[in-house]
Amino acid sequence: MNSADDLKAVGPRIRMMMPQLTPLEARVVDTVFGLRDFSEDTALKDLAAEAGVSEAMVVKITKKLGFSGYRDFRYAVSHYNRLPTAEMHQELSAEDSSREIVQKVFRTSIQALEETLAILDLDGFDRAAELLARAGHRDFYGVGGSAQIARDVAHKFLRIGIRVNVHDDSHMMLMSGSLLGPEDVAVGFSHSGNTTAVIDAILLARKSGARTIAITNYGGSALAQIADIVLCSTAQGSPLMGENAAARIAQLNILDALFVAVAQRNYPAAEKNLEKTMSAVTSKRKDKLP
Repeated sequence: MNSADDLKAVGPRIRMMMPQLTPLEARVVDTVFGLRDFSEDTALKDLAAEAGVSEAMVVKITKKLGFSGYRDFRYAVSHYNRLPTAEMHQELSAEDSSREIVQKVFRTSIQALEETLAILDLDGFDRAAELLARAGHRDFYGVGGSAQIARDVAHKFLRIGIRVNVHDDSHMMLMSGSLLGPEDVAVGFSHSGNTTAVIDAILLARKSGARTIAITNYGGSALAQIADIVLCSTAQGSPLMGENAAARIAQLNILDALFVAVAQRNYPAAEKNLEKTMSAVTSKRKDKLP
């Protein structure tokens, strides 16, 4: 692991595994990232003592996270921590000035974009674009903030003549899923990947024969495990912002790129429909004041 993108992916891949760790295992990982002087020289016994666990436990955790052992984990994390994008993340504080708030929020979003780009499954991205371009029906499921992301991309698709149904009610999702078939696509939006209403609808859509896509922040989540294609964002959380704020920016960018890829597959039709939809709303604009 030595390319820039490989190193950028270290933090995101560990964060995506966190929900699958026990509280004790997660505490050990938090200890690692909380050590400002963690480096290739950090001894296994010193980390184990700092975390209050055995050396064997530390090694077990590193393997659970997908590394060959402690040395592999130590090399990857220490190099990741030295990346400019990793250093961007700074915790927000109630005492921050307006300048500090703006800088920290922007840097958190930039980090989320850089790291999401590093882990994005491009083969899955291409397959998702192909499915959405050819689908008979496209039904999107999400609740809360995830529903707003679904509505944003549905709006973009409508501009090029591609119709999408967005459902944020659990009953409507299930009814939708039951009516889909092999030519259709269901997309589930859930930051955690554990939203039961979305999971139930995606399961039913899949049972009905539809292809399924998950948009989530956790590749090992319940939603990701049942979807045909998974497009993951990644973002570091903070006490004041949480994870959702920066992850939303990353997901919107994934979906903007997906919109362009779908439009590209039938560019003449997309261009023609964009002209129509833009013309239709021109009368509602007031570009010049009287």
